[in-house]
Amino acid sequence: MKKILVTGTAGFIGSALALKLLQRGNIVTGIDNHNDYYDPKLKEDRLKTIIDHDNYQHFRVNLSDASSVDQIFKDFKPTVVVNLAAQAGVRYSIENPGVYIESNIVGFSNILESSRFHEVSHLVYASSSSVYGANETMPFSVHNNVDHPLSLYAATKKSNELFAHSYSNLFKLPTTGLRFFTVYGPWGRPDMALFKFTKSILEGRTIQVFNFGNHRRDFTYIDDIVEGIIRVLDKPASADANWTGANPDPGSSFVPWRVYNIGNSKPVELMQFIKAIETALGKKANLELLPLQPGDVPDTFADVTNLEDEFNYKPNTSIEDGVNRFIEWYLNYFSKK
Repeated sequence: MKKILVTGTAGFIGSALALKLLQRGNIVTGIDNHNDYYDPKLKEDRLKTIIDHDNYQHFRVNLSDASSVDQIFKDFKPTVVVNLAAQAGVRYSIENPGVYIESNIVGFSNILESSRFHEVSHLVYASSSSVYGANETMPFSVHNNVDHPLSLYAATKKSNELFAHSYSNLFKLPTTGLRFFTVYGPWGRPDMALFKFTKSILEGRTIQVFNFGNHRRDFTYIDDIVEGIIRVLDKPASADANWTGANPDPGSSFVPWRVYNIGNSKPVELMQFIKAIETALGKKANLELLPLQPGDVPDTFADVTNLEDEFNYKPNTSIEDGVNRFIEWYLNYFSKK
C-alpha cells in the first residue's frame, strides 16, 4: 500500500499513471492546476477515470503555491513522488516564457523542497527528449552532453535535471529524471500531432507538415511509458560507484541521481506516421509541406540501453497498433459529444 504523490493527474501521462497505480493497490494523491493550455473538459474527463477510487484524493493546486504544496506533503506523507506536472509545448514557450518559468522551474523547486523536508524515499520527474537540442549524434544517449537546448521548454527541463542533482548531492534525496520521447495514445494532448492530424483529416482540412515531412520521431505508446515509470519509481536512484569527476558521465553521478531515456527506440518517419493515421481512419490527408519550425529538432531517437539493462524495460507497441487504439478512442470519445 505504498503512498505515492503524482502531480499532473488531470494530464495525459499523469492520469494514466495514477489509474495503473490504483489498480495495483497503491494509495495515490494527485495534484493538478487544471489550466486552460488546452480544453479543460478533456482534463476533467480524464480525471473521472480515477477520481472515485477509494484510494485516490485530488487537489486543484498550482505547484508554484509553495505553502499549499507543502501542506499536501504534510498531510499525505508520500513515500514516493512522481512529478509530471509541467507547462508543455516547444512552440508555446516562444510566446509565453513566463508560464514555463513559473510551472517548470518554480513549481519543480517547490516539489524538491517538500520532498527534502518530508523524507520522500524517491522523487521521479519528467524530463524530455528536447534537452538533446542541437545534438546530432543518433541515437540520443544519456551519456551525451545536453548543454545546447533549442527552446525555453527544453532549457527548463535541463534545469530540472540540474536542480535535482543539487538536492541529491546536498540532501541525499534519490532523484530520477525520465526523458520522454513523443508520448501518444488514448486521452492524448490536443496540441500534439496525432490529435491534430486526426481532427483535421476527419474534418477535411489541410494538415501542416513541418520540415517538409522529413521529421523522424521516437513515438512511444502511453502504456509502455507508464510501465517504465512504475518500474523506475519502485527502485530509488543510487550512486554510481564507477563515476569519476576526472571523466564525468552525464547520465549518472556519485550521488543518488540518475537520468534515463524512455522511448520506443524505433524512430518513425513522419510520413509513415501520417500513413498509419490515414489507414486507421480510411481517409486520405491533404498535406501542406512547410519548413522546420523554430525550436524544433529534425529527429529524435532514444537509446534506452540503460533502462533495458537496469529495469528490463522493453516497449512493444508498434506505431500501427498504437495509432489504431488512439483512433478507436478518439472516435468513441467525440461521438458522445
